[in-house]
Amino acid sequence: MKKVNIIGVPEHFNLPWHMAIAEGAFAERGIALSWTDIPEGTGRMCQMLQYKETDLAIILTEGLVKSISEGNPAKIVQEFIATPLLWGIHVGAESNFKAISELSGTKAAISRFGSGSHLMAYVNAQNEGWSIADLQFEIVNNLHGAVHALTQGDADYFLWEHFTTKPLVDEGVFRRLGDCPTPWPCFVIAATDKFIAENPLILAHIVEVINVYTAEFKQIPSIDKTLANRYNQQLTDIQEWLSLTQWSQKQIKEQDIATVCKTLKELKRIEALIPYEDIVVK
Repeated sequence: MKKVNIIGVPEHFNLPWHMAIAEGAFAERGIALSWTDIPEGTGRMCQMLQYKETDLAIILTEGLVKSISEGNPAKIVQEFIATPLLWGIHVGAESNFKAISELSGTKAAISRFGSGSHLMAYVNAQNEGWSIADLQFEIVNNLHGAVHALTQGDADYFLWEHFTTKPLVDEGVFRRLGDCPTPWPCFVIAATDKFIAENPLILAHIVEVINVYTAEFKQIPSIDKTLANRYNQQLTDIQEWLSLTQWSQKQIKEQDIATVCKTLKELKRIEALIPYEDIVVK
C-alpha cells in the first residue's frame, strides 16, 4: 500500500473524500489515503504543502495561486468545486455595525495572512470601493478564534463560508451583513511538485476515484440529511447549499486562473501575473 497524506478544511465540501476513504475505494487501488482536517484553513495548508508536511490538499484557489507566486513548489492537479464560494460577512451579535458600508476602515479578523479570509477581505474592499491601504487585520487562527475576537471586540468583522457559519448566526453569536462570492471556482486539488513528479500513476488513481464519487454525490439517497447531521446544519440550509454547489471532474480553466491572477495583482497581493502552466498540472 502506498501511503498518501491529504488535508482539507472540516467542511461539507469534503464529504466525498471521507466517503471514498471509508468505503475502501482508494485502498482497492493500493493507496492508503490518510485525511487530516485543517481548521486553520488555506494559509496553514499552503505552509504544509511548502514544507512537505502533506502530499495533497483541497484548498482555496486564490490562496494557492498566491502561495505559488511566492515560490511554493506545488500545483493545481484539478478543479474540485466548480462554483464560487459564498463568503458571509459577519459581525458580532452585539456589534453596532448594521451595514457592510460601515465597516470601511475597521479591523477584519483573518485566520492567517495568505488565507482565504485574508484575501477575500481585499476582494470585498474592492467591491465596496474602499482603499485597500486602510485594511487592518487581526489574526484569529480559526473559526473559534473569530468568535472570541468578534465577541470581545478585538476585531470588527470576519469573512467565512456562509453555510459553515450559519449555525453561529442562528445561535445569535454572529450577525451576517451580507455575502461576498468568489469571482472564480473556489476549491482545487493541489499537490506538491515532488509528489506529482514521483507518483504520477498514484495521483491519476486518486483523481479517478474522487471524480467517480463527486460525479454521483448529489444523487446519493438522503445525502442532504447525511450532510445536515454530520455538519450540524439545518436541512433547509444544506439543501440550499447543494443547489448552489457543483463538484468538478476537470482541470480548472485558463481563463479562471487568469481572473484570479488579475484580481490578486490589482489588489497588490502578487507582484506579477503567473503563466497558467506554472500553476496547473497539464
